[in-house]
Amino acid sequence: MARAKAAVPSYTLHRPTGQARVRLNGKDHYLGLYGSAESRTRYAELISQPQANPSDPIAPHGLQDAGPAVAELVLTYLRFAQTYYVKDGKPTDEVACFKSAVSPLVTLFGVLPSKDFGPLQLQVMRTQYIAAGWTRRFCNASVNGLRRIWKWGVSQELVPVTTWHALTTVAPLKAGKCDAPDRPKRQAVPRADLMAVKRKLTRRCRAMFDLLRFTGARPSEIRMLEWSMLDQSLPVWSATMNDHKTAHKGKIRVLHFGPRAQRVLRRLKRNKSRKITVIGPDTLSEAMRDACDELAIDRFSPYHLRHCHGTTVRDELGHEHAQAALGHAAPDTTAIYTSKLDKLASEAAAKCG
Repeated sequence: MARAKAAVPSYTLHRPTGQARVRLNGKDHYLGLYGSAESRTRYAELISQPQANPSDPIAPHGLQDAGPAVAELVLTYLRFAQTYYVKDGKPTDEVACFKSAVSPLVTLFGVLPSKDFGPLQLQVMRTQYIAAGWTRRFCNASVNGLRRIWKWGVSQELVPVTTWHALTTVAPLKAGKCDAPDRPKRQAVPRADLMAVKRKLTRRCRAMFDLLRFTGARPSEIRMLEWSMLDQSLPVWSATMNDHKTAHKGKIRVLHFGPRAQRVLRRLKRNKSRKITVIGPDTLSEAMRDACDELAIDRFSPYHLRHCHGTTVRDELGHEHAQAALGHAAPDTTAIYTSKLDKLASEAAAKCG
């Protein structure tokens, strides 16, 4: 039995020349150095053209009404996203990620009827993301973001449900089985590097730096923290967050402040602001980056401080305490389970915070 022809023309290596090659309708096209971003971009451009596959749904459809084009669907969804993905009156990072994912989509497939955008075109988009050097997880997230546009389009009766169902058949990129790189796992930072960077920071940045180290909170949680949230009635202080990353899922987030974190808060009490820390969203990360560069050490971010706290708690008290301190376990089943997590997080703060 003859082997079935591949649905998507393969990106291959031409060994004699070291170039990337793709065969379309019996003709070889050489794309440039194999593995280079330029060759992958050229590959995506070629296989997205109608002549790449005569039976491909990219082919012209005549003058009949084919529904909204891809560019129209994207624009309509963007208007929705800018009102839906909002926090504190501003669009969230979800909107920025969406824009970066759809920019090449509109360039390559903007005039294509959205109902005809299928798995092959989605794979072309993924090739574009790989060529741009995006990590495997970000490539997968971006592909899922494109699928979300078509799912929303189905809910608005703009595209048929069969189109979205077809897009769900594209499997995610697997580690070690694709050309997209994986981001190195976040590691605990050596104490000497932590202290060296801290000495380079301003007073307010140092305060936030220490609060992240001693609480394991997310940077956004510390920025949103207000004095009115702080309960100082017990030896370990606490603050129940009104808003946080997973609040929309009905989850509870309580920060706990042990002796070292309390000393930081007492020093900050001198300011009259409603917020505990008055600092921009990127101020600390930029200051830490500059300090790392000046010291000629590996860069680390505010999220590494959260990781350091989790590592300390795990090493001294165990995995369950670390999970509770970082807020990874969701108290969404019973009050008993919630109380247990709060107790563990309080113990972690008393010992390590």
